[in-house]
Amino acid sequence: MISDPRAVSRLALRDAIGFPAFTLLFSMIGFGSLVHQSDLPLLMAVALTAGIWGLPGQLTLVEMHIAGASIFFVVLGVALANARFLPMVVSFMPLMPGRSSRLASNFALAQMLSINSWAAGLRRFPDIQPELRRRYYVLFGMICMGSGVAGTVIGYVSVALLPHEIALGLIFMNPLFFAVLLAGVKARPALIALLVGAPLGLLFHLITPDLDLLLTGAVGGSLAFFMTKKERAIPRP
Repeated sequence: MISDPRAVSRLALRDAIGFPAFTLLFSMIGFGSLVHQSDLPLLMAVALTAGIWGLPGQLTLVEMHIAGASIFFVVLGVALANARFLPMVVSFMPLMPGRSSRLASNFALAQMLSINSWAAGLRRFPDIQPELRRRYYVLFGMICMGSGVAGTVIGYVSVALLPHEIALGLIFMNPLFFAVLLAGVKARPALIALLVGAPLGLLFHLITPDLDLLLTGAVGGSLAFFMTKKERAIPRP
């Protein structure tokens, strides 16, 4: 169990600076170029990355803006695309006990949560003293967010240097990284959810492309929950 704050900081830096940071950088380069081609300002691109902090929701907003949807439906679409963050926050925040329980600080911590920090926390928290977990999470999250914002700016500014197909292709690095990241989480339910959700995503995309993400999460997550429910119910000695 790691109890040295400096060791926790070094661990967070080592975990974040590498595959997570570079994947977010290149994914957001694709997003930044897409925003530029949609005739939205650079400040809007940065605000979407830092404010929504979820690529499906960011893409939903841009696409619905191009389609001329009303603000109500844009907000609804973004909320549905990033609905996965609600159970993630509810299950993840109690793992980081802290002296401060101020609402503003908790909202700031929740805003920083992504699949990257969620999976990294699940993997590392068992080895870190509970009172030092926030330190790990904040450092890891700040590096990831900084990398995402930097990638957005780079993609927006250098859109003319990248072919359109390559710029859009960079966006798909994120789902690939998510799959690798979840596979590394030492939890059988997470692996089952990944194995169940991957084929369902392809199936629902062929049936109804507009609702494929939502249906995959709802159906795949529910199936994984019930498949592991019996295992969780067995009391451990």
